[in-house]
Amino acid sequence: MSDHSPRIGFVSLGCPKNLVDSERILTQLRSEGYEISPSYQGADLVVVNTCGFIDAAVEESLDAIGEALDENGRVIVTGCLGVKEDEVRAAHPDVLAVTGPHDYESVMHAVHLHLPAPHDPYASLVPPQGVKLTPRHYAYLKISEGCNHRCTFCIIPQMRGDLVSRPLGQVLQEAENLVNAGVRELLVVSQDTSAYGVDMKYRQDLWQGQLVKTRLRELAQRLGDYQAWVRLMYVYPYPSVDELIPLMAEGNILPYLDMPLQHASYPILKAMQRPAAAEKVLERIQRWRQECPDLTLRSTFIVGFPGETDDDFQQLLDFIREARLDRVGCFTYSPVKGAAANALPNQLPEALKQERQARFMAVQSEISAEKLQEKIGREMIVLVDEVYPELALARSAADAPEIDGNVVIPGGWDLEPGDFVEVRITGSKAHDLVAEPVDTEE
Repeated sequence: MSDHSPRIGFVSLGCPKNLVDSERILTQLRSEGYEISPSYQGADLVVVNTCGFIDAAVEESLDAIGEALDENGRVIVTGCLGVKEDEVRAAHPDVLAVTGPHDYESVMHAVHLHLPAPHDPYASLVPPQGVKLTPRHYAYLKISEGCNHRCTFCIIPQMRGDLVSRPLGQVLQEAENLVNAGVRELLVVSQDTSAYGVDMKYRQDLWQGQLVKTRLRELAQRLGDYQAWVRLMYVYPYPSVDELIPLMAEGNILPYLDMPLQHASYPILKAMQRPAAAEKVLERIQRWRQECPDLTLRSTFIVGFPGETDDDFQQLLDFIREARLDRVGCFTYSPVKGAAANALPNQLPEALKQERQARFMAVQSEISAEKLQEKIGREMIVLVDEVYPELALARSAADAPEIDGNVVIPGGWDLEPGDFVEVRITGSKAHDLVAEPVDTEE
């Protein structure tokens, strides 16, 4: 490509769903002949894809916009913070344009306006799977936008709107392109993965000559036909989740369920406007584990929510002791501008939130350490992520990238990122496992 091709810098912030938006914008830019600059100085303008979920993310996004303006001077803002255009322009009046989340057409319109596309785009330079920001061997597969829930601590529906599912055939075609390009693991993401197809009333879509329902179970079953791991993220605990467990037990998709539960106390769940039946969740978990003994359960919880009493918090501790979840994240409640929970009475002091988070994680750390220790001596398949002279970092079926632990393989083996390797677990740490390849002759 000539030195005169327009060059765009790109900054991507936030969650995997935002990352997918960035990948789509980058793919469109490349298909139109734009080059992507690795530095501010080498770019003709910079696109910043922002996050605006909590105050800390807003601050990080505003800082990133400011840095891009200082280093380059020509900045287009997109993403979740883009719905608060007044706030962005109040902080940074010199930005060229502000657009909202997953609004690809508006982003491209702004780019065309301030940096016209070259007359002779090289579409062949874009691979069928598009431009990816993850390592070559795994990719996020976003199946829908928006959310129909109105959790009082969350403003995602205000930023991204109600649920809009992607057509099943389109999702499966993207998955096929990714696997054909060498992707070994597909991470299915959305705001509410288990609601996939609800907005379409589960209508049928044509895929490879067959009519298939636009529904999570049917999608997961078809994704399981590819030679890749399929991992489900952000699964809301609908009753329909029960239908996924047989697919996991049969090896069709990974026996891994990321299910943000948020709390266990009925009054707090009600105040959050979340499903309020912790005892039924425990019953379901027990049933799932009977049906699929290798099932890994991951969840996130919020402590210090307005009105949370000592008894509410104790119920949460009792729940995690009984549920014995494999992977758990815990966040202190943080007021988000525009969230309904801000108006709730009995806001808790920050010191109490921090104390409860520490107590929660102390209990969960013990559970996690015990569960990892139980795996010593087992043999399992792992996926290699990174290779260094002294060791390789891999992940088992129980580990999602960046949020869960690793399987550490001491160096000396001929391994490459993206390799599937059978290993024997030889030790455990607080969050990671240590292993060695089973076939040491290779």
